[in-house]
Amino acid sequence: MIPKRKTRCVQIGSVKIGGKAPILLQSMTKTDTTDVAGCLRQIRKLAQAGAGLVRIAVPTRADTEAFAKIVSRSPLPLAADIHFSPERAIEAIEAGAVKIRLNPGNIKNKNDIHRIIDCAKRHHIAIRIGVNEASIRDLKHDVKTDRRVSLMLNEMTGYVRLFERRKFEAIVLSAKSADTVRTIEINRLLSKTFDYPIHIGLTHAGLLEDALVPSAVAIGTLLAEGIGDTVRVSIAGDPVQEIETGKQILSSLGLYRGPKPELTVCPTCGRCEVDVVGLAQKVRRLLMKTNKPIRVAVMGCVVNGPGEAADADLAICAGSKKGFLYKNGKKIAAVEEKTLLGALSAEIEKIK
Repeated sequence: MIPKRKTRCVQIGSVKIGGKAPILLQSMTKTDTTDVAGCLRQIRKLAQAGAGLVRIAVPTRADTEAFAKIVSRSPLPLAADIHFSPERAIEAIEAGAVKIRLNPGNIKNKNDIHRIIDCAKRHHIAIRIGVNEASIRDLKHDVKTDRRVSLMLNEMTGYVRLFERRKFEAIVLSAKSADTVRTIEINRLLSKTFDYPIHIGLTHAGLLEDALVPSAVAIGTLLAEGIGDTVRVSIAGDPVQEIETGKQILSSLGLYRGPKPELTVCPTCGRCEVDVVGLAQKVRRLLMKTNKPIRVAVMGCVVNGPGEAADADLAICAGSKKGFLYKNGKKIAAVEEKTLLGALSAEIEKIK
């Protein structure tokens, strides 16, 4: 297990972020907030996918009014995404947000920040200080890219000190860039500078196919260093994809073992004597029918097959016209190729 850096624990409604709490996956609704039914449909899908928290944009008064209706029917705790307007922040808190996100790039007046902090105190909710590289830049006097990490840290530090002087410590920090390297660098600095829990992810990472690799690199690097208490994978599209991708990143580091099966497949080479990819696709379709937290391996030869089988609950090591079935690292049967899938299915059914 990767040792996580010690951070404070912050209560977010019914969930916790930081401390010894497990890493929390979160996402954001992608429909108009005034579409209460549409937001609730997305929230329910996110809950089923494994999200622990959902954020909702509230740019107008009509949105905060709709937010209150959504809160009363939501299966998950809800955070409100605030930009520019301190009034929206206070309305969202009073509407039932368990956390709000403030952006130092567009809410700068100290009196406004103090009003928001005092309202959050009265309602016992948390605040995420969310610095985005793009939103804190002064484009008339822009700084070079090699100074933007320092710019983000300075903005964050100034904001945090305002909160601390107001005796408010239910804080979660996040600093994001669309650049993978700068995202890693700023979060390393946040981790060294503060002990508040950290929300990690890239900002506007792109469409699914473009977001996967940079998100996995940035988030995976930080998690491997013990940095990160909650994760959002930003993807333009279905928010459920954000949770599924986040689970895959966590799982690859041994930080998530959810109520769904995992599939390991060898990359194939000239030693293969069966259609491993075709067999694996059939196994995947089979596993989609179960929510058992099992690990299954499909291997194409005996070079790595037995070793991978030892780490899997069930495994197939395929050979010419037949395969060997393993359970918990022990070979339990030699099966003809045409009955491999059925034999595997029968073993899955036996697992409680």
